[in-house]
Amino acid sequence: MPTYSMRLIAASLAAFALAPAMAADAAWPTRPITLMIPYPPGGSADLLARPIAAKLESRLGQPVVLDYRPGAGGSIATASLARAEPDGHTMLMVLAAHAINVSLYPKLPYDTRKDFAPVSLVATLPLLVAAPLATPADSMPAVVQYAKANPGKLTYASAGPGNTSHLAAAMFAQTAGVDMVHIPYKGSGPAVVALLSGEVSLMFDSISTSLPHVKSGKLKALAVTGEARSPLLPDVPTVRESGAADFAVDGWYGIIAPAGTPASAIDRFNSAIREVIAEAPVREQLESYGYAMVGSTPQAFGDHITAEIDRWGEVVQASGAKVE
Repeated sequence: MPTYSMRLIAASLAAFALAPAMAADAAWPTRPITLMIPYPPGGSADLLARPIAAKLESRLGQPVVLDYRPGAGGSIATASLARAEPDGHTMLMVLAAHAINVSLYPKLPYDTRKDFAPVSLVATLPLLVAAPLATPADSMPAVVQYAKANPGKLTYASAGPGNTSHLAAAMFAQTAGVDMVHIPYKGSGPAVVALLSGEVSLMFDSISTSLPHVKSGKLKALAVTGEARSPLLPDVPTVRESGAADFAVDGWYGIIAPAGTPASAIDRFNSAIREVIAEAPVREQLESYGYAMVGSTPQAFGDHITAEIDRWGEVVQASGAKVE
């Protein structure tokens, strides 16, 4: 039977073995944190991430560096995160496309449900249906009327195949029974440039990136996609008000880490994000772009992702969209 001295020695050895891991957790972060953005600079994810990243350094003691890795509806950046060391120094901002891609891509190089750890749902954002001034429609009913009279002539831009901007428009076209031609771009920024140049007829875009051009008179606002009107455009109706009774879509933005990332790092990063977006200057700046700030627990964000995978899976199946 072990003596008291033997038990004391065993306990000391166990504590010694645990000390490095405990010290590593307590010391996090020990170097700059990389926050990957799965779309090019200038898009809605970039507009959200920049002011938050700039404020995180004072709370974490290390800078948060934005790393843009666009392509394949965000799956290129997501695959890179799945391969990253799970030490809390590499994170990824994900959008609704993260949940959509599960159904859209038949062979993703990662498991969306198993390979990542949720950190926080940061914000939601309605889409704005915006159009160049030359588009021959000033409302959603007029869009439907024009599309039915001119099959195949109405085009819409998206931030990429399977992006919310793509599937929201496809959902509307299916609901309204019209034919619209999809023109995908590599991110919201390039898509809005195409919209401004008149290359496409309209776009279901994040309100944050199209709103400045509506306010400057370069684009016209046809509708917003949320359940209620946006306080930034109180005179612009929702798509639902415009005749699509069951239509409501909001984009969302959150942070994930590789599976196996220490809970202490996730919890600390979560707390830092929630503190930053609660600051009046940051919150007011982002709300002026149209974002509704959230700041959830990791568990709540994980539940949100699961629900979104199910919801968008039905939309992808109904639309027949697939990306090889």
